[in-house]
Amino acid sequence: MESFNQSRRQFLRTTVLGSASTLLASNVLAQDTSKKKSQDAAAPMIKRMLGKTGIEIPVVSFGVMRADNPALITEAMKTGITFFDTAHAYQGGKNEEMLGRVLKQYPRKSFFVATKIVPEETENTTGLLGPASTSKAFLEKLDISLKRLQLDYVDILYVHSLTRRESVLHPEMLEAVTRAKKAGKANHVGVSTHRNEPEVILAAVESGVYEVVLASINFKQDHYEAIRQAAAKAGEAGVGIIAMKTMAGGFYDKERTKPINCKAALKFVLQDKNVTTAIPGITNFDQLAVNASVNHDLELTQEEKNDLAGGKSEGSLYCPGCDHCISDCAKKLPVPDIMRAYMYTYGYRDLAAAQSLLSELSLPAHPCGECETCSVKCSQGFSVADRIKDVVRLNQVPAEFLS
Repeated sequence: MESFNQSRRQFLRTTVLGSASTLLASNVLAQDTSKKKSQDAAAPMIKRMLGKTGIEIPVVSFGVMRADNPALITEAMKTGITFFDTAHAYQGGKNEEMLGRVLKQYPRKSFFVATKIVPEETENTTGLLGPASTSKAFLEKLDISLKRLQLDYVDILYVHSLTRRESVLHPEMLEAVTRAKKAGKANHVGVSTHRNEPEVILAAVESGVYEVVLASINFKQDHYEAIRQAAAKAGEAGVGIIAMKTMAGGFYDKERTKPINCKAALKFVLQDKNVTTAIPGITNFDQLAVNASVNHDLELTQEEKNDLAGGKSEGSLYCPGCDHCISDCAKKLPVPDIMRAYMYTYGYRDLAAAQSLLSELSLPAHPCGECETCSVKCSQGFSVADRIKDVVRLNQVPAEFLS
């Protein structure tokens, strides 16, 4: 028991604590806000149309996933941000509830809300949804989300976290979103994906049902050009593209001593006009100020270009989800998802979200315990076994201790 307590204390010391590095990151995020404040305020807001939905929104919106301060939502509305992205599972439902309490103070037509629902049976290591993914269960979750949000409908409803064409075209999920639209509970429907983005985007176009794709897009992706080409095809078909994970974890290192130039990373993604908006996660007012400033200025400075070019060769907390590791792994573990939990832990400092994701994966207590050597050869150079052993310790910490 003593060794467990020591392990837990050490883990929390390297994750929960670290306020000094967090303050440093906030200072970096806030760079040059003061010197550009006056010109940003005077510049017009850059808006784009989301496919054929008729929704016109600023190029930078609000990813609410980790936000718990209602005042941030209010301030975002003041800056002109009108699109807010949440999900059924975020913060165990508290995220939707918080957002709903704030937005009920505004006229319904003055904002847009998207929420995401994971199918009842999520994708396994084969990347396919199983027969237990039913429209009934999906729509029951939607009703709960609407109640939390205090809304009659959401502007966009996503089938969340799909990675394969077959899953995007899953008959039960197509039926679910179609029924949601017919019932007036969702104005528009889409899919979200954390990896294998080109395949998912093209499948959404093929479906003839989905109108929006929320996809991971950032400067650290080796397959960025393939994503850009798929987004162009989506644009031709009138399917809107929204970007997430634009900041690739926010830091290059676990210790958070090497912050990514998040403003530059955001601008990079938005150079592609087929990307309507990005939804960076916002948890404080410094981040909000920096992100909102991009709504008035998309031009990359030479310094920002240099930062991104240098960052291409840096290590990263971000896993692009190439999936090669799954076939390499002797136990066929869902390595990309575990790496995403690692990024939540050390990049976002969101241990609750990381633990929630790990619990969904139903991992053994010691996933790498029986392997003398790791057979995974990571394309990004990650020490996969070390990262897995590190982050699965979260499963030993009581959930209430992390909330």
